[in-house]
Amino acid sequence: MSTIQQAAEALQLAGQKVNPQYRPGYHIAAPANWINDPNGMVQFNGEYHVFYQHHPYDEHWGPMHWGHVKSKDLVHWEHCPIALAPGDVCDRDGCFSGSAVDDNGVLTLIYTGHHYTDREKDLFTQNQNIAVSRDGITFDKYGANPVIAEPPADSAHHFRDPKVWKHNDTWYMVLGNATPDGHGRVILYHSPDLREWTYDGVLAASDGTLGFMWECPDFFELDGRHVLLFSPQGMEREQDRYLNLFQTGYLVGDYDYATNNFSHGEFREMDHGHDFYAVQTLLDEHGRRIAIGWMDMWESDMPTKAHGWAGALTLPRVLNLDNEGRLLMNPVEEMKLLRRDHYLLGEGFTLTGRRHEAITESLLEIHVVFDLTNSQSDKVGLTVHSGTHDETVIMYDIAAGQLILDASKSGKPQDGIRIAPLQHNGTLALRIFLDRSSIEVFANDGLATLTSRIYPTGGTTGLELCAIGKETHVQEWNCWTLEDIWNNADSTDEAASSEPETTSSK
Repeated sequence: MSTIQQAAEALQLAGQKVNPQYRPGYHIAAPANWINDPNGMVQFNGEYHVFYQHHPYDEHWGPMHWGHVKSKDLVHWEHCPIALAPGDVCDRDGCFSGSAVDDNGVLTLIYTGHHYTDREKDLFTQNQNIAVSRDGITFDKYGANPVIAEPPADSAHHFRDPKVWKHNDTWYMVLGNATPDGHGRVILYHSPDLREWTYDGVLAASDGTLGFMWECPDFFELDGRHVLLFSPQGMEREQDRYLNLFQTGYLVGDYDYATNNFSHGEFREMDHGHDFYAVQTLLDEHGRRIAIGWMDMWESDMPTKAHGWAGALTLPRVLNLDNEGRLLMNPVEEMKLLRRDHYLLGEGFTLTGRRHEAITESLLEIHVVFDLTNSQSDKVGLTVHSGTHDETVIMYDIAAGQLILDASKSGKPQDGIRIAPLQHNGTLALRIFLDRSSIEVFANDGLATLTSRIYPTGGTTGLELCAIGKETHVQEWNCWTLEDIWNNADSTDEAASSEPETTSSK
């Protein structure tokens, strides 16, 4: 029996034991056991594919496989067979993160092979490999792997997470890397054929303040500028910034392919919630740059491990830059396909104090717009699961210009508060997606986002608007229930034979 078949059988058995209490209704998650980074986001043969780091044998991190889902519309996903399993000479101890490209009709995965030299001391080597498929489901590893056997001579052993794209007729690859003295950086290679690679040098590097290792890089052109996404490890907290163990952020600048010169501005965080890491993007056929991140964080509490699974991915988000070079993130338009029942909770009214609505569903999209032009309030906001012991509060401090998410009563009692800077221009527009164990907040057309896992224990899913101080005008307050795309989930050991059932939105 192959390693892929063994993993599939283990996953099928594990799926039968999963407790569904916190299972996502419309986010990507494995049928059972552990997942982390999204990998290999690509369009191939008219479908979106997302792979992810996966341990099919346990709800904890372990030897990394590549899990796999696909979709025709970015919101209705189906599980596919596991794409990659470790154990070959090139990837003995793990098929780590990477990317995917369509190479003239051949879906090609580019990934890091992981090899322990001393597991107890966490000493290892890493290399880069490829695997190919013509049907987008079954993959064969390249017989001459690795395609890059070792890092440059001036590197530490950290050498992983290849992201590959094509510019003109040449393939390019960025990799997460570190120097021997502990400075994170991103390095660049190029290739004519995805198999023979030439090292071009350092694309960007830490000056000593941006961590000891830069994971999961992604580099692309967006709205006339170039953007480098990466996840630095080892940054120190600075007041309300860098509050998670590891961060994910970006640099914006101008890039010259001829000289490999990337001149850029300051590092900025992408999302200020508890659980957002290792983001990866794809450029789809509509010209949209779409990002998905891991919706968890290393060394955080994960109550779902006791339920037989751990880890999920964020909603797909469209990226844009504003005039000040700030990255905007907004849910893809296709999220509206999941809308079911619509509740107009209020329109054009004055809010003083609190207003409660008893919405009992677990899967919700909420939209509220506060008019702050003549507001007399100190703070305005929204509470989900209000009236229970599981409240999650989204509050905007008008004077301070801070959007605050407080999950201290919904699964994060020790470190429950996250803060995003947000200056308003007379309006606070919140678009919130609530799933069984997550909340994603998009403010003022994606100028600020907060993504966190939450773990309500039960009770009513009430919604409550509040205006602290004096009155504030509310332009609109809407809510939609959302479809549970996994309600009729496909088999865990083979690809589904048809698309998930859908109904028309209201």
